[in-house]
Amino acid sequence: MENKLNSLPGPDDIYREVLPNGITVLARSNFNSPSVVIAGYFEAGALFDPDDKLGLAEYAAIALMRGTKNHTFDEIYNALEAVGASLGFNAGVHRSGFNGRVLAEDLPLLLDLLSGTLTAPVFPKAEMEKLRAQLLTGLAIRAEDTGDMASMVFDQILFKGHPYSRPEDGYTETIQSIKRNDLVKFHREHYGPRGMVIAVVGAVKPEDAVRQIKRVLGGWQVKGQKESLELPSLKTLKKTVSKHHRIAGKSQSDLIIGTNGPMRRDPEFMSASIGNNILGQFGMMGRIGDVVREKSGLAYYAYSSLNAGIGPGSWEVNAGVSPQNVKKAAELIVDELKRFVQDGVTADELADTKANFIGRLPISLESNGGVANALLNIERHNLGLDYYRRYADLVTEVTAEDVLSTARKYIDPDKLVIAVAGP
Repeated sequence: MENKLNSLPGPDDIYREVLPNGITVLARSNFNSPSVVIAGYFEAGALFDPDDKLGLAEYAAIALMRGTKNHTFDEIYNALEAVGASLGFNAGVHRSGFNGRVLAEDLPLLLDLLSGTLTAPVFPKAEMEKLRAQLLTGLAIRAEDTGDMASMVFDQILFKGHPYSRPEDGYTETIQSIKRNDLVKFHREHYGPRGMVIAVVGAVKPEDAVRQIKRVLGGWQVKGQKESLELPSLKTLKKTVSKHHRIAGKSQSDLIIGTNGPMRRDPEFMSASIGNNILGQFGMMGRIGDVVREKSGLAYYAYSSLNAGIGPGSWEVNAGVSPQNVKKAAELIVDELKRFVQDGVTADELADTKANFIGRLPISLESNGGVANALLNIERHNLGLDYYRRYADLVTEVTAEDVLSTARKYIDPDKLVIAVAGP
């Protein structure tokens, strides 16, 4: 166990440095693999989207690689392809991010491309129109997807009046209203070094990784980079609210039943995670899967999930069911939630889940990408560089009473959102 514990990232092998311009670099070497993974995030998420231009942050992030001051779209992709490297951007609610992978000797090339796309995108008009067409196609597909639409309806009810109620990918009319100038302005106001975090993991010494990032991004300065936004407080549910979004001609309905959940940094996060695993994850999707899918045969799939991040989270049960079984499946799920908050979890369920949590951690950290994401997780939620070394203890400490009191704090079976999308 000692060996295994020491192979987990910790203060002695995670190097952390904040550059003078505000970029935080986290690095950990792994010379068992010839490659290097870079991953990071920056404060340019969908929270900054104006209501009439929803989807702007996502549009901007995906547009970065469509051309820079020094390279065309084709040149960027050819350069990556020539060395078998990858680089991609994504947008989230609070932040946008990137992921890249390359052989160690080609790391300077990847970092040059990262720097160019972050600091000097040109948003070429023709490419922006092609991208707009892709985004609109994505929205047309979303409108016909029962899972996506149930999720959207769920968020609109649970987070009513809160920025989390808005879809990050926007709506058809908001994507159509975004001009090239909006992308340029969004980049100028929100992209910058302050609040940026970059993790570098793989066949490179940490000091060397930091030196290389300083070379390409150390001189980046942005006057007037906008501050991150404060989240408004969230109004909690007063009663159960149901909504059915009709999509004709579907053979499946998607059903989401849930409520508010903890933030990632809340003290109850671990007991909620363990409870959620028992409720609808472990084995064949936990108790929910057992009751709704295995015993009743009512669902194609049924599971629960805990979505916890920087702001208020959600705790939800998702199921894909035949349209005529929606009501029955919903009743079974609500009954299971009642049992969960009334009786809690058994000693066996708790022991199995703890062993599962502790056992899967090293597996999640076997790849450079897994470690890079773990380092970003530590930084994003201020968990401490020793978090993964303490993890087994944090799991072990959770009692059945903790799980029950956490479940009761968040789940009230009389105050739920029930969102359905289907015929």
